Amino acid sequence: MGLRYDSIEFLVEQAEREGRRLSELCLEEQAKQLECSAKQAFERMAHSYEVMKEAAKQGGQRDVRSASGLTGGDAFRMMEYGKRGKTLTGRVLPFAMGTALAVSEWNAAMGRIVAAPTAGSCGILPAALLTAEQEHGCTVEQCVMALFTASAFGMVIANRACIAGAQGGCQAECGSASAMAAAALVELGGGSPAQSAHAAAIALKCVLGLVCDPVAGLVEIPCIKRNAAGVTTALMAAEMALAGIESAIPADEVILAMKRVGDSMSPALKETAEGGLADTMTGRRLCRQVFGGGADN
Repeated sequence: MGLRYDSIEFLVEQAEREGRRLSELCLEEQAKQLECSAKQAFERMAHSYEVMKEAAKQGGQRDVRSASGLTGGDAFRMMEYGKRGKTLTGRVLPFAMGTALAVSEWNAAMGRIVAAPTAGSCGILPAALLTAEQEHGCTVEQCVMALFTASAFGMVIANRACIAGAQGGCQAECGSASAMAAAALVELGGGSPAQSAHAAAIALKCVLGLVCDPVAGLVEIPCIKRNAAGVTTALMAAEMALAGIESAIPADEVILAMKRVGDSMSPALKETAEGGLADTMTGRRLCRQVFGGGADN
């Protein structure tokens, strides 16, 4: 029987029954769906990982600016701050946040990124994996395999709830990305499939109700900084799961709760730029600045 992407519980049970990692099952299933060899499916995913790496590199440059002019350069500032060695949280968190900012800023600058699962949340998963490679000593192969695990969790979320801010708010974008990243990190940390599920549930629980309120309707403010927050949430959730901490609410139920919350959310808080931060005095001014010819119009 092939994998079904409609239940985290099913994926975990299947992996445990066969005594294999989730990524191995997902790679095998992907090869079947693409009608190619496992090696070819792996190479396709490896290409995506390379694109993520390049986006992080390009987005981390000092002079990166978005097309609107509203954002850019924060990834460079974060990375430089981390290099000074006087951070409150050591090296790992600043690197992770800087990487998430870099990919997101590169997206805003119209650079090439991988939607993971969306463009608005594109920095979270790459930042998690690149941090694992850079700071935890994971190999490129391990990180690519972890992408298959992340993808499986993303597929379940998309099938059972949604991954679009216009449908479910930012919880569906940055929340889903955080859950995917947390599951992948647990596998990279040597955790079990069940622990990956707990990590995903913990991450998603922490952002339930997060609204989508892009200033000027652009995926920049506050989206880019939420990517930095999203990777920290993923790291936190993964560490908790690896420590043996479990989510009291199963992952599948958390996903359904997210859907219900999104369904009940006001349209003004679902990517319409009519509420939340977009509707603040400064948010409206920035909108006029971009589209109205200046802040005083």
